[in-house]
Amino acid sequence: MALLLDEAAVASLLRWDDLIPLMERTLASFSTGGAVQPVRSIVRMERHGAMLGSMPGYLAELDALGAKLVSVVPGNTARGMPTHRATVVLIDPATGVLEALLDGRLITEMRTAAVSAAAARALAVPGASRLTVFGAGVQAESHIEAYAHAFRLAEVRVVSRAPEKTEAFAGLMASRTGLNVIAAPDPARAVAGAQLVVTATASPTPVLKGAWLEPGTHVSAVGACTPTTRELDGEAVARSRVFVDSRAAAAVESGDLLLAEQDGAISAQHVAGEIGEVFAGRIAGRPDPEAITLFKSLGLAVEDVATAHWLAGKARAAGIGREIDL
Repeated sequence: MALLLDEAAVASLLRWDDLIPLMERTLASFSTGGAVQPVRSIVRMERHGAMLGSMPGYLAELDALGAKLVSVVPGNTARGMPTHRATVVLIDPATGVLEALLDGRLITEMRTAAVSAAAARALAVPGASRLTVFGAGVQAESHIEAYAHAFRLAEVRVVSRAPEKTEAFAGLMASRTGLNVIAAPDPARAVAGAQLVVTATASPTPVLKGAWLEPGTHVSAVGACTPTTRELDGEAVARSRVFVDSRAAAAVESGDLLLAEQDGAISAQHVAGEIGEVFAGRIAGRPDPEAITLFKSLGLAVEDVATAHWLAGKARAAGIGREIDL
């Protein structure tokens, strides 16, 4: 019998206290040879302006095998539906038997923010307390919540293209987190004085300029995940000590880096390393208090597999979910 966990079951179990350190351990394992994972394959449906990603992975330390199917449908915004949908399957690596089937929308949302928060804890200046977030969607929401857990935030500034939506989003996040969350109409001023910056937008062109970044800033870029889209201009990348979740994925998927290289702003050797190497103590993170650091997130299958494996164990122990026979 396989375990079925819908989004409500996932939400009842998943907590930042567990997820952030789990992502740190998972990426350390990934970057030190403890995982098998190909770069995700993408099927594009031009007719619908949508795509489907296939993301299998295996974690040796957990002996966990699984895969995520994730669809990205921008047109769902007009339908009042989530733009990202996902399903995660866990498979017994010894027998190939289906172990669990999980709704992956919330898993994707939270594990992405948890990875960013873990990277920021490793790379940001000590005592970082001012956060600026570009975007007002689900990833902006989850990142504010994750950073609120990882840091003692004094202020959060939110920047997006729609002023009314930004005001409403800032009010929602202020009431939800108890933080001082404000809508910032001017992006350059919003970045000024921020030690932590997150870009979590659907923009295909830069929303963050390197000229705005002050010494000591840490940036987490999570929105652009194709080779033709970017949230950062070339100067922002060039001024930063850059870390990625996967060198192999970044080399084919990260428009932020590929387009900066194409423009001549950086060389192919600009990436300092994988964030998992920092977590494992293999390489240094922030070199000095004045450095600008950048973590470019693309999202890895092992993050989903580790999260799903942890959730399935907790659910079975708590008697949550239901058994299905396929």
